[in-house]
Amino acid sequence: MTSTAVPEVAPTGAAGKPPALRVNGVSAAYGPYRALFDVTFSVPAGAVVALLGSNGAGKSSTARVLSGLVPATAGRIELGGRDVTNLPTFRIARAGMAHVPEGRGIFGSLSVEENLTLAFRQRAGRREVAAALARAYGAFPILGERRKQRGGTLSGGQQRLLSLAKVLVVPPRLLIADELSLGLAPVVVDAVYDGLREIHAAGTALLVVEQQVDRVLQLADRAVVLERGTVAFEGPAAEAAEAVERVLAARGERTARIAGSAVDGADGAPAGGAGPPGAAAGQRWRWSRGRRPGEHGAGLTGGAVPPEAGTGPATTEGGAR
Repeated sequence: MTSTAVPEVAPTGAAGKPPALRVNGVSAAYGPYRALFDVTFSVPAGAVVALLGSNGAGKSSTARVLSGLVPATAGRIELGGRDVTNLPTFRIARAGMAHVPEGRGIFGSLSVEENLTLAFRQRAGRREVAAALARAYGAFPILGERRKQRGGTLSGGQQRLLSLAKVLVVPPRLLIADELSLGLAPVVVDAVYDGLREIHAAGTALLVVEQQVDRVLQLADRAVVLERGTVAFEGPAAEAAEAVERVLAARGERTARIAGSAVDGADGAPAGGAGPPGAAAGQRWRWSRGRRPGEHGAGLTGGAVPPEAGTGPATTEGGAR
């Protein structure tokens, strides 16, 4: 497979601002297992960039390296023109980056309101907490209804809304959203993406890690496709679906084109919806393993990385997507 050329100079955002994020030649490893190889891409100021790839491609590893959870072994990471490579996570956060990780990202033993209060007090100051709470409950009414409920007893979708609410009220320079739609009912995914749109409207640039190709390409301006820890494509979102097909064809895999609501989603709810730019009307695109005809689950996203994808040094992400 031939990767597209990655520009030496990252595009700037509005009014010539430096990119919200510039990643240049970044590599990373988990012990002896290398996960990322010379990753280079950028997120223009105020833009939305989709980070795509199949399981094991390096998406979550990239997110963790950017936010300081995993050290980079080579390369440079800039946030708004400032070098933040391998800074402590709290310093990266103070510089303007927020990372909503795959999973929950909340304090399960604290109530909804206590989770929000902790976040708002640190970001906006004690005097602004009441106003911030009112805005969060206005954006996500279900959180207001459950403000006294412990975070750990919320549904998965409600916990992800809580994670987004902590970011919504005091928008950062850059938000990295990692697999927020994973396993959620379509109606909850809609609420999550509405939250992302509202955060973006407040001026925050977004890097959205996602396997639901159609959903994220409807939101994104640009896309990056990772394959085995390297950048296989960086460019306009309208060209990303074709790049995804090329990547999967090289691996003997395919994306599933699921017509209408004929196929259930991961949560058992209908998974219908419009496809990405260039897809046929009424089709929904997701990453899929290539399986033999008649094999259980053929054509649906999910399952482990195929054994043939596990060879070579760039296939591990520490067990994560």
